[in-house]
Amino acid sequence: MSSLNSWLLLVIFLGCAAAIWIAGITLSDTTDVLSQRLRLGSALGGVILLAIATNLPEIAITAGAALAHQLDVAVGNILGGIALQTVVLVVLDAAGVRPRKPLTYLAASLTLLLEGALVVALLLVVVMSTQLPASLIAVRLTPGAALIAVLWGLGLLLLRRAGNGLPWHEGGSAPDSQDRPKGHSKTTKEQQATQRGVGTGRAALVFGVAAAVTLVAGVFIERSGEELFGRFGMSGVLFGATVLAAATALPELSTGLTSTRLGDYQLAISDIFGGNAFLPVLFLFATVLSGQAVLPRAHHSDIYLTALGGLLTIVYMIGLVFRPQRQYARMGVDSIAVLLLYSIGITGLAFIAA
Repeated sequence: MSSLNSWLLLVIFLGCAAAIWIAGITLSDTTDVLSQRLRLGSALGGVILLAIATNLPEIAITAGAALAHQLDVAVGNILGGIALQTVVLVVLDAAGVRPRKPLTYLAASLTLLLEGALVVALLLVVVMSTQLPASLIAVRLTPGAALIAVLWGLGLLLLRRAGNGLPWHEGGSAPDSQDRPKGHSKTTKEQQATQRGVGTGRAALVFGVAAAVTLVAGVFIERSGEELFGRFGMSGVLFGATVLAAATALPELSTGLTSTRLGDYQLAISDIFGGNAFLPVLFLFATVLSGQAVLPRAHHSDIYLTALGGLLTIVYMIGLVFRPQRQYARMGVDSIAVLLLYSIGITGLAFIAA
């Protein structure tokens, strides 16, 4: 990539971003169809399949960086991706909600609060793991990365139990929220696919092709983007946390817009929180591939991004409790707060990375 001129690198970067966007929409649709056809539904298999599908760009970037032993951009992309994917909810609130009410008002439920709490808990373990010595590794495993994966699995089990019903009024869903159950948009997509004559085999083939496109585009968008923006003086951490994180968040944006368009507001927030909970698990993936203790090598900027992601998640958790009804510039007050905090946070990151 270093031998290419800047204009060609820009074309490659934008082309890969477009490929990720288009493939992300296809992945979202086929994932929902396969989940319904294979009776995965809201079970663990369906949750894991969706988490992997929407985070394929991050998986590709993490794998490439780990094998090349260049982990700075991968770590920044994972932790910056959590913060930026939370900001995707701002876009969904402003552009995807009908009727005109804040997203957290329509989606409020105790299950979503538990999902947000899982994200925050995993981020706290990330911070703790950065303080362990890098020598604490055996058979390509570190205690921190392994604990994150275990907690993620336990969290999914608790969320599955919560999804079957909570001992609260209306099963933990707030009154005057969305009138149809969470996940109804998946059934709608499957029915539309059936009407078009799309069989399970064809859906699986399309899923595989879209996944391959996303993986390849993820590798090239990281390589071209790092070289391009590095020429403009942008550090690897800042690039990974902003430009690269925004490009790789496109599948989550397309998935969320589809869910909100179909009135499945709880699923839109759940997909974002679920993807954010999955991203720290990639540290285990990076550790196994690289044979290095990744988290103990985290920089101050990485810990800073971890705290920023947790802070933005907590703001939306508060919004799910207080359920603001008024909108400003088509956004709830919680979305405005998240947008301001993210802007301030990224500004502060520029000083740390400098």
